Amino acid sequence: MLCAILCLSAQDSTQVFRFGYISYEQALRSMADYAVVQQSMADLRAQYDAEQKRVEQDFNLKYEEFLEGQRDFPETILRKRQTELKQLLEQNVAFRNKSRQQLSQAEAEAMAPLKEKLAAVLAQIAQERGYAFVLNSDKQAVTFVNPAMGEDITELVITSLQK
Repeated sequence: MLCAILCLSAQDSTQVFRFGYISYEQALRSMADYAVVQQSMADLRAQYDAEQKRVEQDFNLKYEEFLEGQRDFPETILRKRQTELKQLLEQNVAFRNKSRQQLSQAEAEAMAPLKEKLAAVLAQIAQERGYAFVLNSDKQAVTFVNPAMGEDITELVITSLQK
């Protein structure tokens, strides 16, 4: 029985796997809705940036008022204003962090349908061509591909996505 298992394993190891590889970013950017998503995200970022700028201007104005009057304020008013400024600063930092988080989440949600469509096209092409897997060649993730085993399917995917 052990001999049969070893023989099957030896046969399996000699089987050649074919695979595809793709520039995922290039394919994603070729999609018609990609530009729409990017513009939508740019608009949303601009809104958050404008609000952040407004908040910073409000803080700077209050801080300047504090600096101008701090010599004349009684101790209790001075401490109250310092506390207000500290709270404003903390709120501004919290808003900036929350904004980044919400922008990331909005981008992930906006890109999800595009990525799902791309994944479906990749799966279809991989099945049709009999690939064991498809690699993402972006960012030098794949340093060498044996042309007898792997095939660049970027253009094929882009063409399929534009149908």
